[in-house]
Formats: sequence, C-alpha cells, structure tokens
Amino acid sequence: MLLLLSSSDNNIVTMIRIANVCLAILIFNTILLVTHTNQVETVPTPVVLWHGMGDTCCNPISLGRIKKVLEKNLGPNSYVKSLRIGNSIEQDAINGFFKNANLQVKEACKQIAADSRLKNGYNAVGFSQGSQFLRAVAQRCPKPPMLNLISLGGQHQGVFGWPRCLYPNIKWCEYVRQLLDKEAYVSWVQDSFVQAEYWHDPIKENDYVEGSYFLADINNERTNNTSYRDNLLKLKNFVLVMFTNDTIVIPKETEWFAFYTPGQDIQITPLEESVIYLTDRIGLRALQESGRLHFLSVPGNHLQFTEDWFLSEIVDKYLK
Repeated sequence: MLLLLSSSDNNIVTMIRIANVCLAILIFNTILLVTHTNQVETVPTPVVLWHGMGDTCCNPISLGRIKKVLEKNLGPNSYVKSLRIGNSIEQDAINGFFKNANLQVKEACKQIAADSRLKNGYNAVGFSQGSQFLRAVAQRCPKPPMLNLISLGGQHQGVFGWPRCLYPNIKWCEYVRQLLDKEAYVSWVQDSFVQAEYWHDPIKENDYVEGSYFLADINNERTNNTSYRDNLLKLKNFVLVMFTNDTIVIPKETEWFAFYTPGQDIQITPLEESVIYLTDRIGLRALQESGRLHFLSVPGNHLQFTEDWFLSEIVDKYLK
C-alpha cells in the first residue's frame, strides 16, 4: 500500500530521524566514556620513608633499594618520597646524629606539606629512629593526613643502652656512649645528640621526664597535649614491627612500646600494663580496641628482613 505524506508529515519524520541519530551518538559516547574510565589505572597512595641512625635517604643498599621495591610493586603511577634532612646526603647522615629531633620533625613536616603529590594523604614507613620521628609527624602535623604508619624497629619508649660501635677507631662513637650513660639530660647534650633525646633511663625516671626534649614530649609524659592523642587516632593502622633477635636496640621490646619497669633495668613491663596504655595518653589503647594497632615480629637482628616478608606483610596489607 502506498502511503502518501504531506509536507508537515515529512518534517516530523525528519525530526524523528535527527533525534534517533543524536540518541545513537549519545549512547556511543557514553560507552566510550565508561570504557575509558574502566581502563584508567588507580593512582596508589603515596609513601613517605624516613631512615634510621647512620643511614641516609638514598643509600642504594638500604632505603634506595626499598624505594625501588615499592615503586615496582605499587605500580607505574606510584610515588615514594624518602625524606632527606639537609642539603646533601652527607648532611642527612650527620643530622641523624647531631640535629635536634624536634627540628628534624619540623623540617619533615614542611617537606611533606609542600609536596603537592601528598596533599590527599600518604602512608609512612619508618626505619629505626625514623619510626618515632614519623610518629611525631603524625601527632604534630596532621595535614596532609598520614593514613597508615609502619614502624620497623622504632624505639617508641626510648632506649637504655648504646650498641657497640661498629667501627672502634671512630672515637666519638664511644665518647657518645659514655656521655649518654652519665649526662643524657643535660641541656647541651639534649641539644647536640639526637639519641639523647630518646634516651630513657628507667632508674632516673624523673630526670628522663623532666630532661627529655623529644620522647617525653611525644609520649605526653610532661604535659597532656590532647592534640597528640587526637591526631594519632586519625591513623587507619599503626603497625609495630619488633626484631626478636635485635642486639642494637636495648631493650628490643621498646619496638612494641614496652619498656623496663621504672626503678630497674631487668624486668620489662608489657605495653598493656604500662601507664601510657592504661591512661591512654596518646591513644594506643583506643587504637588497639578498634583493631588498628598491630604487632608483628621478625626473627632477625635490627632491620633484618627479606623482601618477600616486606611485600607480603607490609606492602600488600597496608600500602596498597
């Protein structure tokens, strides 16, 4: 049957055809957009590293290697910042011994705040004394936010013992050891030697609380700075790694926030029985009760761990 259309009918048909074409184009573009969105790789959370005593930001056999491992396993869009305190690698190493810890933390906070790639938050991994320094960053500088904090062999309740100097011909190393035994809380010593700032003498507990420039402050042992607790509780996870055969950190239990019972240097008080936990001065009990405080152990000496362990227990669980 032949259907005759008027001119007005032809206009309607044309309009319908145009509308159908526009709809087809819209659907096609939507499919392309969805496909493209699904193909875009997720940007991994950035990671900030802080080295320990005697090390540097970029040592190719320590943090330089860790940085490469992280970049490889977090993906092509990953960003890893290894903190350098000073204008050179050499200065970074020296500052690990002689630059006031509070000034180091202040410098780290500036670097992190100035880095646009960290503005939406970052994970942090501390090595040895870098662990308690990064904890101070979390407590003092909550913007940008630290998301997960990994402490590898950190001395969170301090140390009461100086490891044997690896190079006996370096006289200042032995001098520092003897000095800390006797004069750790004299103001010029606290100003001059980083390790004095987390030297914790359990026999002279009052001297420690009054004289420690750094550790007694971030552990809220002198005054109750509620912002320290509030800020630490913003962490998604706080991971404490202890090396069970550690001969460098004395006592090794400080890596789990345990320490000598005050008045002697033999018996260890576990974290759960300590004042810092029972009074919840910095939020450790609240973190544990909410399942965000984790205790890991590695059967090795200080900072001795395999790449496989680091990937499976740290990277895969807390940094991806």
